[in-house]
Amino acid sequence: MRVLIWLIGIFALAAGVAMLAGLNEGYVLVVMPPWRAQLSLNLLIVLLVVAFLVGYLLVRLVRRTLALPAVVGQWRERRRRERAGQALRDALRTLFEGRFAQSLKAASTAFSAGDSPAMAALVAARAAHAMHDDTRYRIWIGRAADQGEESRVARLMTEAELAVDHRRFAEAETLLEQIKAAGHRHIAVLRLSLRVASALGRWDEVLRLTRQLRKHKALSDDQALPLLRRAHLERFRERARDAAGLEQLWNEIPSAELDDRRLVERALPVLAEAGQGALARRNVERMLDAEWDEALARLYAHCGEGAGDAMSCLGRAENWLKLHPRDAGLLFSLGRLCIVAQLWGKAQSYLEASLGLAPAVDTHLALARLLEQLDRKDEAQRHYRAAAERVTGQRAALPLHQV
Repeated sequence: MRVLIWLIGIFALAAGVAMLAGLNEGYVLVVMPPWRAQLSLNLLIVLLVVAFLVGYLLVRLVRRTLALPAVVGQWRERRRRERAGQALRDALRTLFEGRFAQSLKAASTAFSAGDSPAMAALVAARAAHAMHDDTRYRIWIGRAADQGEESRVARLMTEAELAVDHRRFAEAETLLEQIKAAGHRHIAVLRLSLRVASALGRWDEVLRLTRQLRKHKALSDDQALPLLRRAHLERFRERARDAAGLEQLWNEIPSAELDDRRLVERALPVLAEAGQGALARRNVERMLDAEWDEALARLYAHCGEGAGDAMSCLGRAENWLKLHPRDAGLLFSLGRLCIVAQLWGKAQSYLEASLGLAPAVDTHLALARLLEQLDRKDEAQRHYRAAAERVTGQRAALPLHQV
């Protein structure tokens, strides 16, 4: 439809021009002595239009010819950039594919082409590092550093990450401090800082970074929980002989983190060794009330190291015994608590009942020590031997790589 409209318009214009030309009877006299020429006005108009068009085309042709070297230069530059960009893409692709030699070659090509030389140098450095070629790694990292501030953070992150891979944690820490000093504290920096702090045993920093990453959803609860647990336990071990210090550390732990059953299980012996087992009593009791666990019940005795605490814990444990009469771990705890409370007869009966349900080394040893206190050395020796035989049997049953 549009073509038809154009055709009608062109034909109408042509008809109009023809009518005007037919009505125009004027002429033009051109005098150039000794010549004279007389032209119709219509012909002159046509000649002027044709001359204008020819002149316009000649000017365009001359301009295009003069601009040809610049156009060729731009085309060559565009081709060079395209080849450099393709080389950089090939370097990244082969790096992710694990073809490090090809990645290094492509990155070298991209660097020589001069398109994104900093990124090309960093890719080459990563490829050289993956090939364990430390010499070329240093060369390419140096070339990346020569590119100025534009790629400084990317270079420092690369160096820090690769230093961690090589277990050069002190070097990685220095590099990360430079990144943080520049105001960069994004998730990747925090994660790398967490790995460094964990490797260097800086457990206060591990706690802070883990909580921060968890808050920003960079660590799930399942990922954060083992890190928090380990940091807390290592802090307890560092102050294992400092009762006041252990109490302070325990009180600093948020209640949400104290819901970790495995943390409480592993922390209890450390606290009890320093005479602070009662700190975890409330948590242990709450966990056992919510969900019964024989292993945790076995550790409950650590919560009653003092005579007064032992009697209070003994009452709570005997109430549990009504609900779990055949729980060997609970019976063991009752026996230990009775020993602390100097209830020798009840202690012996509870420990023997525990042995009857589930013989264990620590139960044999607890009963042996009790019998020694009661001056029944022959019976104590029998339990010591049983404990030793059980330890030997357990070791013999382990695979060779676990012994």
